[in-house]
Amino acid sequence: MAGWTTEVTLDVAWGEMDALGHVNNVRYIAWAETARIRFFEQFGMSTHPGDPVGPILARIENDYLQQVEYPARITVGIRPEKVGNTSLTLEHAIWTAGAPERVVARGRAVVVMINYATQEKVRVPEAIRALLSQG
Repeated sequence: MAGWTTEVTLDVAWGEMDALGHVNNVRYIAWAETARIRFFEQFGMSTHPGDPVGPILARIENDYLQQVEYPARITVGIRPEKVGNTSLTLEHAIWTAGAPERVVARGRAVVVMINYATQEKVRVPEAIRALLSQG
């Protein structure tokens, strides 16, 4: 699918399925998290313990459109939707790898930038602000 700032392709693991024979709903959120972390790293924002500043998840929503079953490969796309002073809304979509027309989930996450030492909010990095101004 075009227009995604970051795309991550993942193999679905057998252990991600539940008793109903499809991937458990929590895994979709984990896949979005993996792509979100890659997005932040792409813009030089480290997400490692001990870093002074980083993103904290404030809200996440996900619309489940189709079931996913093992074996499968999925791709997760992430792009910024809205930038506030200290928060960032990221849109995500999950689709079958190689078949972008088969979207299995869509959603968004709101993250707040925080100084971990002081627990105070900080401004969203300029690199991400610049990305939105290009669009």
